[in-house]
Amino acid sequence: MIGGFNPPLGLVSVVLADANVLYSRVLRDYLLYAAAEQLISIRWSQRILDEFAKHLIANIAGFDREQAQRLFEGMNAAFPDALVAPVSGHYQRLKSLHMPDPDDRHVVAAAVAAEADILCTSNTKHFPGLVMDRVGVIRLTPDELLAGLLRAHPEEMLRVHRTSVERLKGATDESTLAALRRAGAARRPTSWRTCSDTSSACKYMRHRPSEWPCPLVRWWRHLGSRWQPVHSEER
Repeated sequence: MIGGFNPPLGLVSVVLADANVLYSRVLRDYLLYAAAEQLISIRWSQRILDEFAKHLIANIAGFDREQAQRLFEGMNAAFPDALVAPVSGHYQRLKSLHMPDPDDRHVVAAAVAAEADILCTSNTKHFPGLVMDRVGVIRLTPDELLAGLLRAHPEEMLRVHRTSVERLKGATDESTLAALRRAGAARRPTSWRTCSDTSSACKYMRHRPSEWPCPLVRWWRHLGSRWQPVHSEER
């Protein structure tokens, strides 16, 4: 299953995050903070964690295995139900399915083990619709997932944005939006910059979107409808 995402009212979707999504600091933060807001229930496997750590170690200066282990421990402690372990039975369900890259079979097996509703991945070509249909999992890019969450939960997603900015030393609204753009999201920065009031977004958390100032409304509408496909890049 592929396509857009409209979260069912009152239900929390189980989301398996692929390594290429966790690799990006800004995308990882958005998904983890969305999970902390109980908008989604996040899942990963040890192999997924090892894969994204391998790329962090290879591409981020000064990042080593010890730091990766601390990151894993923090993520697993914050979300104790997130770590899933596929077994032979989960792989058996995939035996007859053709995948463009057999090395990605473990990701689908983890989604099956997690009983995931959604596989969040930037690598859509390696997870064709026929495969996802057969296992009953919706394949979404991070922008599709986050845009759907924003449409359904605008106030909570504004909190997710503010938390992402506030918890990274030196980050600003502009630097965070730039990081999203580098990750493949927010590719129309001029539209985002019309939101001159995003830094005071917290003041409007308790109000409906219709009551926000016009710049915030433009930001919300843009975020919910104009996000483009995401590619991973650490900010």
